[in-house]
Amino acid sequence: MQVLSNATITVMDDETTGYRLVERAAIVVEGERIVWVGADADLPASYGTAPSRDLEGRLITPGLIDCHTHIVYGGDRAREFEMRLEGAGYEEIARAGGGILSSVRNTREASEDELLALALPRVDALLGEGITTLEIKSGYGLDIASELKMLRVARRIGALRPVHVVTTWLAAHALPPEFKGDRAGYIDQVVIAGMDQGHAEGLIDAVDGFCEGIAFSVEEMARIFAYAKTLGLPVKLHAEQLSNLHGAAMAAEHGALSADHLEYLGADGIAAMAKAGTVAVLLPGAFYTLREMQYPPVQALREAGVPIALATDSNPGTSPLTSILLTMNMGATLFRLTPAECLRAVTRNAARALGFSDRGVIEAGSRADLAIWDVRHPAELSYRIGFNPLHARIFGGQYV
Repeated sequence: MQVLSNATITVMDDETTGYRLVERAAIVVEGERIVWVGADADLPASYGTAPSRDLEGRLITPGLIDCHTHIVYGGDRAREFEMRLEGAGYEEIARAGGGILSSVRNTREASEDELLALALPRVDALLGEGITTLEIKSGYGLDIASELKMLRVARRIGALRPVHVVTTWLAAHALPPEFKGDRAGYIDQVVIAGMDQGHAEGLIDAVDGFCEGIAFSVEEMARIFAYAKTLGLPVKLHAEQLSNLHGAAMAAEHGALSADHLEYLGADGIAAMAKAGTVAVLLPGAFYTLREMQYPPVQALREAGVPIALATDSNPGTSPLTSILLTMNMGATLFRLTPAECLRAVTRNAARALGFSDRGVIEAGSRADLAIWDVRHPAELSYRIGFNPLHARIFGGQYV
């Protein structure tokens, strides 16, 4: 047991979209859990003999959560980025070996150890900004062996670093060349068959897909989701990023934890998400990188009471972003979220997007995942650009 005293605690009540600060406060941690929160002056005498750490007035927030990443992959797409800025079009880049298939080729060719070595620095950058829970998707293998290889690497990251890793099966990300013209065959032989194998090996925590004209249809994703449900796996969806196929509404009808991107989300999708409790995960890194002009319907989501989360979408092509703090700033600057909404978006709402109710908040009974900051007010976390005020993390009750 330990007492964290003389802190400024950020409390996010469920019935509001803001936060309130409790100054000169204490948190009592026992094992991996918080057992008491309150003013220093009200600390029960029974905790008086426990070891205490004076935080000198520093701000404490819940540990931050990145609920949407593709952080395990082979190679990079820096040359493609350069070509695009030099004026090359999509087809020229593809002929030069670029695009998602270059990431697929490099991921297939890399060993588990090589993928791990590439991913760890990216993960460490996120942990250095207060992340304590991290979602990692497959999706750059597009065959069973390579997709499972990615998820094994994700599990190894969780074993090697003080972070809770959540794995997501994203074989329905793109159609590989070997299945050109055989979409049903790919879904049967890779997406569903691989889901069976990964589930049997304990590698899959959730199932995702990319529902778009260049990827998979609403009907195809509905079939994949129906199968995931037979395995007891929760679902989520990349939806309405480039057009409105009404994928978010379908995902909500399947009880999806989240629908992500959502730039072209319509009223039907918003209503369905509100009814189902599906979280809207906004990804400003991809919006920024692709120089998109269609903004997600933030005000309509607010008015409907749909929880909004933010995530890095860390990936080699459309969001090579490994900063959750910059993500928060982008959420505020690009999408006009308030600093309070940005903080909830990477704590309480991000936890909900992953199906957790025991983190993302500071209250008795919740997991003791905390971030300690050298700032006085949470607004600084969204306000600053390129500045990291993290003092320390507490992961599962352990001071890191």
